[in-house]
Amino acid sequence: MTATRLEAGAKAPAFTLSDQSGASVSLSDFRGQKVILYFYPEADTPACTTQACDFRDNLGSLTAHGYVVLGISKDSVDALAAFEQKYGLTFPLLSDESLKTHKKYATWGEKQNYGRTYLGTLRSTFVIDEKGVLVHALYNVKAKGHLSMLSKKLKLT
Repeated sequence: MTATRLEAGAKAPAFTLSDQSGASVSLSDFRGQKVILYFYPEADTPACTTQACDFRDNLGSLTAHGYVVLGISKDSVDALAAFEQKYGLTFPLLSDESLKTHKKYATWGEKQNYGRTYLGTLRSTFVIDEKGVLVHALYNVKAKGHLSMLSKKLKLT
């Protein structure tokens, strides 16, 4: 069972999670800034690495347009620290082992792979404005080409 999906215009659900260094990070820390919040299934897997490196490689452009990038997964802080170091990631990776934030954003639910149904993270991206309101709620996005699609949607290209 999946929670009701969020839609543009809704207030972004608040959260406080630990980043890859163990520091506490809250969505409210970024009030007054535009946030790209993305949920990914698992650190250091092929698709998630592609997506994270795409954000890393385009962070300068996103920052120039006023965006902060935050990644969330169910990985432990230690796994996120290893992921950051291995790929030189330069933005906060947040640990949601309890899945509370996943559930608030309706990014935990049924998935299908090779005919098998199971529970997992639905790869999703949320764009949040300076007042904490969702501008875009994008569910089941593809890792490859994600940033290109997002840049077009945000009119950055």
